[in-house]
Amino acid sequence: MKKPATCCFLFLFALLFPLGATIGTPLTPNGGAWSLFSGSFDPFASMQPDGGVLKFGGLLGKTEVGIDGKLVANKSEFENAPLLGPFPPSSGIRSVRVLFESDGEKPVGFTAPVSVVPSAPSVHNAQGEMAGELTANGVLLQSRLTATPGASLDVNGNILGTAGKARFEWSKNENFRDSQRTAWIEAKPESDFILRARLSDLELGTRYFYRLVFEDDRSAPTRSFKTLDPASKSGSFVMGSCMHYQAFISGIANGGGPVTATPEDKSLGYPSFAAMLNLRPDFFIGAGDVVYYDFPLSHPAQTLPELRKKWHEQFRFPRMVDFFANTPSYWLKDDHDFRFDDADQTGDKLPRASTGSDLFREQMPIHSAGDLRSPNYRTHRISKDVQLWFLEGRDHRTENKAAAGPGKSLWGAEQREWLQRTLAASDAKWKILVSPTPMVGPDRASKSDNHTNHAGFRAEADSFFDWLKKKDIKNVLILCGDRHWQYHSIHPSGVEEFSVGALNDENSIRGIKPGDPKSTDPDGLIKQPFLYAEPSGGFVQVSVNLDSSLSITFFDDTGRIVHNVIKESNH
Repeated sequence: MKKPATCCFLFLFALLFPLGATIGTPLTPNGGAWSLFSGSFDPFASMQPDGGVLKFGGLLGKTEVGIDGKLVANKSEFENAPLLGPFPPSSGIRSVRVLFESDGEKPVGFTAPVSVVPSAPSVHNAQGEMAGELTANGVLLQSRLTATPGASLDVNGNILGTAGKARFEWSKNENFRDSQRTAWIEAKPESDFILRARLSDLELGTRYFYRLVFEDDRSAPTRSFKTLDPASKSGSFVMGSCMHYQAFISGIANGGGPVTATPEDKSLGYPSFAAMLNLRPDFFIGAGDVVYYDFPLSHPAQTLPELRKKWHEQFRFPRMVDFFANTPSYWLKDDHDFRFDDADQTGDKLPRASTGSDLFREQMPIHSAGDLRSPNYRTHRISKDVQLWFLEGRDHRTENKAAAGPGKSLWGAEQREWLQRTLAASDAKWKILVSPTPMVGPDRASKSDNHTNHAGFRAEADSFFDWLKKKDIKNVLILCGDRHWQYHSIHPSGVEEFSVGALNDENSIRGIKPGDPKSTDPDGLIKQPFLYAEPSGGFVQVSVNLDSSLSITFFDDTGRIVHNVIKESNH
């Protein structure tokens, strides 16, 4: 690895200081209120291609610094202070002129050594790194090259990307002994300067350490992930949904929930991520509405730069960077991180459906870079007893306005066939469907967007539950996002659903109970063992226990347990 090059150029001092002057001693001007000192230096060869910085340790008096005849830095105060003078790439000896202005009879000049140092890095990784789509022998690693280190946004509220190259280094040893590296990956504007690489041929159930290596051989902080072991008998994961940045930052609740974000929270990010990090889960599931393109309502994101900005402002939070540094993730999209509220594939309203689908693949590590064809629905065996199915609810659905009935599908024929075929073939004790939207509910009767809604896709859900019963497929659980309240509900068929609610307080709402005439279950046929008492942000943790049972725990966004369910296997 290259070491930062520094050079105290004593030859410059001999040229800049009058005869008899010593470093650290202020100089008395000889010629009125102004004194001019000149000299030259020869940068190290390593600095010639990229330039560097002339670092003045201390200067008394107002100062202007020129390098090769151009003003590069100035200081408007008379008090002693350091000053940095950047110089552009070039070969050969550079000329320096330093002009001092005195405040009356006070001395001016150099009070500390002068040195040449490399330029500050112009390429950063403000959004950290992520490990996505973990398997027993592979993973997707992702980062984004940025023009600033983060976490502060620029004057336009963005984290700008920057061109460059980097690669990933990984090893089973935290000191990166016997490490491997990917090929150099170029960060390009057409892919939002995102870098993504697929690692394969990894060992199952093994902890790996990885880091981003920049083109100048700097290394980003070390991150880690642990590959899946389909034979393992225990483990845990967490799941969250509905991260409403606008409500969180503005302090204006989206639905009547509490407003609790402090100035520190708005700087560090959602408290839920700090609470989840304390649990040390094996992985995280983002169940949709990761960003909200359609907020603020007065200026929804529609153009590609506006849409990408939503991801930049969200994923630069230090709490999120810290969490994903050692927590792999799986991602689903819903309506707000696809297009807008209750969006389907139809209409010309921006963003278009193709833009929303492609951009989610660009921003989230679910497929290899550039893969626009592989379906988002997939399944992973995470342990001996548990298999997960990740469902796609936007890309294949029938138009929302279509008449309700057996032909109306949220999943599409191919996904429905795949789901039933893989469920029937699975020998996992627990079969968990991860759905961006609810299938049991209840939900508000006024909606027509999901599987609980009579005017929506209720017929498909009922048909699917009938199929499970006919095939005698037991221990099917649903974890869902979308609904901004936490609940545990049981369908009349026996299928149980756990809604994770909204991740932040400001996006939570009170919810609706079975039997409510304004709900999708006015007759109260659904059993609901849990509905949180008061709106709160939070998340759900699922723990796989050695006795094959599951612990499903609801947390608020501070990490306080609000409800716990123990599920015993029926076979």
